[in-house]
Order: sequence, then structure tokens, then C-alpha cells
Amino acid sequence: MPIEAGSEALTITRLGAQGDGIAETAEGPRFVPFALPGERVRLGAAEMPEVLPPASPERQAPICRHFGACGGCVAQHMSARLYGDWKRGIVVEAFRQRGLAPEVAPLVRVALGSRRRAVLTAQRRGGEIVLGYHRRRSGELLDLGECPVLVPEISAQLAALRAVAGALAEPELRLTVVASSVGLDIAVEGGGRCDGKAAASIGRLAAEHRIARISVSGETLIERAKPVLPIAGVDLVPPAGVFVQAVADAEHAMAGLVTAAAGKARRVVDLFAGVGTFTFPLARRARVLAVDGEAEALAALSAAARGASGLKPIETKQRDLYREPLAALELKEFDAAVLDPPRAGARAQCEALARSAVPVVMYVSCDPATLARDVRTLVGAGYRLEAVTPIDQFLFSAHVEVVAVLRRDR
Repeated sequence: MPIEAGSEALTITRLGAQGDGIAETAEGPRFVPFALPGERVRLGAAEMPEVLPPASPERQAPICRHFGACGGCVAQHMSARLYGDWKRGIVVEAFRQRGLAPEVAPLVRVALGSRRRAVLTAQRRGGEIVLGYHRRRSGELLDLGECPVLVPEISAQLAALRAVAGALAEPELRLTVVASSVGLDIAVEGGGRCDGKAAASIGRLAAEHRIARISVSGETLIERAKPVLPIAGVDLVPPAGVFVQAVADAEHAMAGLVTAAAGKARRVVDLFAGVGTFTFPLARRARVLAVDGEAEALAALSAAARGASGLKPIETKQRDLYREPLAALELKEFDAAVLDPPRAGARAQCEALARSAVPVVMYVSCDPATLARDVRTLVGAGYRLEAVTPIDQFLFSAHVEVVAVLRRDR
């Protein structure tokens, strides 16, 4: 339960999975936002708790003026050492709850200002546009003045993003913004069809701010240049608003772990392939079947593959892997399988893999809980959990990306 304003001071003993400090009391554990182990704290009316001296030596000054109010970051007040241990601990605990105790590698770090994909909300308040993230534990929108997590190409264009939202006569919009190699790619959802005046205004903004593409409700409105994202030396033009990995360096780290685990595999299946995050690096060495439920993503993958050189053959298959996972018989021909499902995990597909003879499985997940659930299924079917590596793709948040490698002992 959360601690109430005006209560007695509590001693924080550990960190929770969401970054809150936890105090053990007679009534049970209490969660205190922004408190660190070893500190004695009391909550007042402010967002931050009152930390009674002495503060933890692991406490550091936040780098963003919005920290504490913004709902995006929860851990800017932690030292690098404590932060790394906390993120790794989230993964350790998720596996422990499933009866697994793998050796979890240290957290793979990413740099500040490296997030190339952001989802922002824009609201019209009177004659102004408020753009940003929701406040902590609130439906209210915080007007963003800075975000040190984002790449400079996005953070420097917040005014331009407000202007794009302002050109559309809608009370609220969602903007998915990706920094490509030729400019921003902006996908706007929540707006109706643009009239001529709005389209002309957005066209001027695109030219002035060198924006590569702007789409509204799935339709391309302006395309000054095709937004390109390089993946393993392949130039991908993603469909507007499609999922891409948030941080390029995290993507490279994950791909490196996946390709190393695949080793000399000659035939690999990429399940939940999306636009080819793992298809392309794997295809440098092996034939790959890319399977996904989204036709647009697979079409973009295929188009990029046709324009690339040095790749082994890539096939694509559109299939809803939640409703119709690849069966054990279909998996028989593959030397390795990689999965990168959404947060819900891949329960059905892992049950099918558990009945298969695929020698090695590389499971990439942004949700340690569903990852551990699915890995438990594979371990129960004879797979050995060889490696677990957390990657800090979601800087300062309570989310962590994980790559798990499992092998069947012959």
C-alpha cells in the first residue's frame, strides 16, 4: 500500500519492480515513490518524498526538470550501480517466480539521448497545443520542455511536432515519431481526413523542418523523402507507425546475441519477425523464414531484402501466431528459431516449440514475466536455459528488454 501524507517516517529496505522503495511494516509492505534502500522517508504534499538525513549514498540528482512529475522515468535518482542492479533484479525475480534460477548477465547499457522512437500525446487546450507524456499516476498531460532520453533529432523538434498537431482540428492526437536517417517520420493517429488548408500547412512545416514523412490515420500526407532505417546493412523503409526497436544500439546488441546463439545454423525461422530486426542479421549467414501477422511489415521486409546484397534467401509467411502457431512438424526443417513477440508473450508458439526438435531457441522479450512463463514451458520440455541477458532499451523506466537462449541437449 502507498504511504500516506503526514505519516511517521519509514525505513526503506529494498526496491520494487516499478522502482518504488519498499518499507516493511506491521500492516505489510508499503511502497514509497523515489525512495532508496537505507533511507528514512516521510511523504508530504509534494511529488517527491521527504528524505530524512542522511540520504542514501546511491542517490543522485535527476538529469531532467520533469522528473517526478512525468510518468515516463522512475529511476533518474539512482546511481549507475544501483540502477543496473535494480534492472537486472527485475529479470532475476521474474524467473525466480517461475522456479528458475539462471545466471543473469549484467545489464547492457545504452547512452542518454539514444531513443529514436517516441509516442507522444497532443491535446488542444484553448488556443494552445500541449504535447508530451502523461503525468505520473494521472490522466493529465505534461507539456514537454525537454526529454534527455530522446535522440536530439526528436527533442529539438518538439515545437515542430506541436505545430503539426495544431494544424489538425482535433482535441487529442497521438504522434508516433521515429528519427530516420533522412529526417523524422511522424505518424498521427486520432485525426480525421485533412482538408486542403491543413494539408498545405503541414506541407510547409515538413519543408521548413526537413521532416521526411507525415501520415495521418494511416494515409501518407507528405513524403519529402522515404524514411530509411538501416538494419544489418539493409535499408528498410518502415510503414508509417509500424513497430521498430526504440534504440538502435539496443537493437544491435540484441541482434549480436541472437546471431551468436544461432551460430552455424543453416535454416532459421524468425517468429514475430516484424520488419526484420533479426531476419536481416541472421540472413547474412543462413536462410530465413520470417513469419508475422502484419502484412505491411512483411511487405516492407521483402522490399528491403530485394534491394540488399549479400543476403541468403529470405522467405516470408503471413500468419497470426497467436491463433495458429507454427506446429512441430512445420518447425522440423529449422536449425534455430528466434521469437520477439509483443508483451503478451508467445504461450501457444512456445507450446508448439516444446513439442519440436529445434536445437536452439533465442527468445527476445520486453516483458520478463511473460518471458519467464514461456521459458518455463520450454525448460519443462527438455530445453536448457543457457543465457539470459538484460538490455536497457527503456532508459530510466521500469521496463527492460531481455534475450534468453535455450538449447536442446542432443
